[in-house]
Amino acid sequence: MTSTLRKHLVMALGVATLLTAGVVPAVTQSAGPSPAERLRRDTEAIHALGVSGVQARVIAPDGRQSVATSGTADLKTGRPVSSGGYFRMASTSKTLVATVVLQLEAEGRLSLEDTADHWLPGVVRGNGNDGSRITVSQLLQHTSGIHDALPGYTTPQEYHQQRHDVYEPGQLVDLAMAHEPDFPPGKGWAYSNTGYVLLDMIIQKVTGRPAHQEIENRVLRPLGLGRTRWTGTSSTLPRPHAQAYQLFGPGSRVDVTDQIPVDHENLSWVTTTRDENRFLRALLGGRLLPARQLAKMKHTLPVSAEVERLWPHGRYGLGLVERPLTCGGTYWSHEGGDGGYITLNGVTEDGRRSAVVSMSEARGDTPKHILEQENAAGILIDHALCAGGSGTR
Repeated sequence: MTSTLRKHLVMALGVATLLTAGVVPAVTQSAGPSPAERLRRDTEAIHALGVSGVQARVIAPDGRQSVATSGTADLKTGRPVSSGGYFRMASTSKTLVATVVLQLEAEGRLSLEDTADHWLPGVVRGNGNDGSRITVSQLLQHTSGIHDALPGYTTPQEYHQQRHDVYEPGQLVDLAMAHEPDFPPGKGWAYSNTGYVLLDMIIQKVTGRPAHQEIENRVLRPLGLGRTRWTGTSSTLPRPHAQAYQLFGPGSRVDVTDQIPVDHENLSWVTTTRDENRFLRALLGGRLLPARQLAKMKHTLPVSAEVERLWPHGRYGLGLVERPLTCGGTYWSHEGGDGGYITLNGVTEDGRRSAVVSMSEARGDTPKHILEQENAAGILIDHALCAGGSGTR
C-alpha cells in the first residue's frame, strides 16, 4: 500500500530462474506442477505483465525454502535479479509498529483505549479532528477517521521535484489536520498512514526512544533479522538491490530508486524476502506477542470498497490483514508498496508456511494495470500457501 493507495507494455529484460535452498523440489502425486515449479511459473507470469524484476521466497512447514526470480534488476545493464536483494518494506512496517504497540500494552505501559490526547495532548486538533475521541486501537485499525494526507508524486516531474524532500512527523500530522475527518472515530474504515505517524510518536512518548529503535530492540535483534534495517533519510538501499521503476504511462517508465520515503520515521525500512518471511512466521507463531495480544491483533473489520478491490474479501486487524485462501481458510499479511517496490506476503494461521514476493516495478498508470499486478502477486501467494493442502481454518 503506498502513501496514496498505489501512486504507481514495455517488455522487460531477463530470463526467469529458479533456486531451491537445500532441497530438491518435491514430486507431487498429481499431474500438476510441483510447488517449486508453480512458484517459478507464477513469478514469470508477473514478469510477463511488464514488471521489470520479481523475486519470491516460500518457506514450507519443515523449513525448506524455494526461491524464484524473474526479469532483470536493471533495465540498462540486464543485471539479474538477486534472490537475496533488498527492497523497501513500505507499509509492511505497519505490522512492526503494531507489534511494538501491543507489546507495550502487554507490559501495562499503555492501553489500546488510551486516547491520542492522553499521549500527544493538543496534537490532533483542528477542522473537526479531536484527539480526545480517538483511541490507540482506532489508529492501529484505520478507524480513527483521520484523513490520509501524506505527500506523494503522480508524474515524473513531481518525482524529480519531491524525491529528496524531508518531513518531520509533526509536519505530516499537520497536513492531515488541515482536512476534516473522513468520518467520526470508530464509525468507518479508511486507510490512514497519518494514523501510524501518530503511533510512532506515541511509542516514543511511552518509551523515550524513537519507534525504529524499539522495533530493532524488540523485534529485529531477538529474531536475528540483520537484513531488515531502518535507513532514515538516506535515499539509497544496501546492495544488492534491484532498481525500482514506476510506470507513469506509455513511454514513461522512470527509475525511482533514488528517493527519501516521505514518512522517513515509519517507512524508511528495507528488508529481504528471507527476513520478511521470518518475521511473519515468528509473529503468527506466537514468538513476539502473548496469546491475548495476538488475538487482539487478529480481530478484524471489513475494509473500504476501494481497498477491497486490491484485497478481495480482505479484513483489517491491528496492523495485520486477513485474506481468504482458495483451498479454504485464511492467511495473514500486510503488503507494502512505495518508491517502485511492491511487495505481497502471507503466512498461514499457525505460522508454519509463508511466502513473500517483491516486485521492483509499480505499474501505476491505470487502475487496470494496478489490479493486474496485484492479482498476479496475490495468485502467487495463494498458490504458495495452498501448496501443502487445504488452508488452516
